[in-house]
Amino acid sequence: MQTAVSAEGGRAVIKLSGRFDFNTHREFRSTYEPLIADVGVQGVAVDFAGVDYLDSSALGMLLMLRDKLNSVGKEVALENVKGSVKQVLDIANFGKLFKIS
Repeated sequence: MQTAVSAEGGRAVIKLSGRFDFNTHREFRSTYEPLIADVGVQGVAVDFAGVDYLDSSALGMLLMLRDKLNSVGKEVALENVKGSVKQVLDIANFGKLFKIS
């Protein structure tokens, strides 16, 4: 998986591409950790446009991200969710925990 972060107007976007699975947990964490303490960032969106696969460990990583951001008063949204990735998130009822588009 590859990650890229962009920020605009108090909102950071983490663009993911490739497989989002257990092997990417260190890279994902190192991508979002600086955003937690960044006072200029009020919210984070995770862009799934380039993701073709995610597993249960990816779901856990998203929950950790949500908990860490919520603990400092920031929100997280999941964007450009489609195909099998959308199915996995729907089955896991992530629509109740995240704003998904």
